[in-house]
Amino acid sequence: MNVLFLCTGNSARSIMAEGLLNKYGNGRFRAFSAGSFPTGQVNPFALERLEQEGIILADARSKSWDEFARLDAPVLDFVITVCDNAANEVCPVWPGQPITAHWGVFDPAAAEEKEKRIAFAKAFAILERRVALFTSLPIASLERMALELQVRDIGNMGEA
Repeated sequence: MNVLFLCTGNSARSIMAEGLLNKYGNGRFRAFSAGSFPTGQVNPFALERLEQEGIILADARSKSWDEFARLDAPVLDFVITVCDNAANEVCPVWPGQPITAHWGVFDPAAAEEKEKRIAFAKAFAILERRVALFTSLPIASLERMALELQVRDIGNMGEA
């Protein structure tokens, strides 16, 4: 199943979510990330956090969500926003009518310089918990509506 994580800049949260799902999805999921207004570069603190957890994204890049709205793009099963800005934007029409959800996570890149590593660790932990819950869902046995509700509920879990 193909999952696209969206954030405005596609430099931190969506990149970490992509790496987490590709690692913990055990081949059941193929994760991607993109942004509505990509920064053009991946935040080095995001890559550092992933590497500390044994996740290497050699081909990580900040890219536009337009790449995933094209006819030759992978058919998406899920589109999950991880920042509030992206959740409130008008998204492209995704081929295949994927299930959508919002898993809002605070922006660790906005933390003060001396607090960035801690902020990235906290955001990573939240995303890791949500990805773990997502990968534990019995996707094959749930009807679409029930699955959509379960995926959306994951985003409503507290950040603490």
